[in-house]
Amino acid sequence: MKIGIVSRCDKQDALELDASIINYLLDNRVDIEIDTNIAKNLPEYEMYHCPVEDMSSDFVICVGGDGTVLKTQHILSPKKIPILSINMGTVGFLTEVEPDDIFECLDALLSYDFFIEERLQLDVCCDDEWITVLNELVIMTSQPGKMLDLEINVDEEIVDNVRADGLIVSTPSGSTAYAMSAGGPIVDPRVDAAIIIPICPFKLNTRPKIVPADSRITVKFLQEDKKGLAVLDGVNNKEYGYMDEIKLRKSEDLAYFVRFRKNFYASVNEKLTIG
Repeated sequence: MKIGIVSRCDKQDALELDASIINYLLDNRVDIEIDTNIAKNLPEYEMYHCPVEDMSSDFVICVGGDGTVLKTQHILSPKKIPILSINMGTVGFLTEVEPDDIFECLDALLSYDFFIEERLQLDVCCDDEWITVLNELVIMTSQPGKMLDLEINVDEEIVDNVRADGLIVSTPSGSTAYAMSAGGPIVDPRVDAAIIIPICPFKLNTRPKIVPADSRITVKFLQEDKKGLAVLDGVNNKEYGYMDEIKLRKSEDLAYFVRFRKNFYASVNEKLTIG
């Protein structure tokens, strides 16, 4: 077994946990590769450094919050490397393990006492380039105080003309992120669907919609003097204007996570209470 380690490096307690994990794995004679950024902060382990995009591990341990998990998944994709996520963020809906439980879970990992959960992803076409997202596409106004006028098509059928502050197209994984804050439903990750959520819509009859994941979704910008910004899993992509289109489709590439418990709803309820 070879295990890679990726981590946020802006928190000292995260780096201290990284060192403890590295020592544990080395003591158990596990081959490791650690992200170059970790090696810069923990030079005593520099000999094991490897850029994330070059990792060939059987598993990757990700120390951080949801943002760290999303960034790691983006870099690893389309490699089918399962991620074991350790929460060193705030709430951490995508994370599996709290720091206090890490060594018990590492014991289970080395004993192959776990299962792999597959998560749906979406491909978003921006400037003729398809980019894969695990959580969501967010379209927001680039002009504060101005609403966007958007036409939403699903499989070439107009399903809504939305006047709103923005729009979210989310996976089930992203349903507990910005989509939830915008009034969208919490969707079980086993559901093969995409969720379309207007952000603060002007019309009261404009409501979130759940569509089959294999639908072809197109969002068109209708107003000449209003521009929107596309944000893909928290990363700004580009600005869009009149008659521009953003297309979405179900990705052929899944995300893979190491799990020890099958209790999605208990986990969500617990994290919402903590948050």
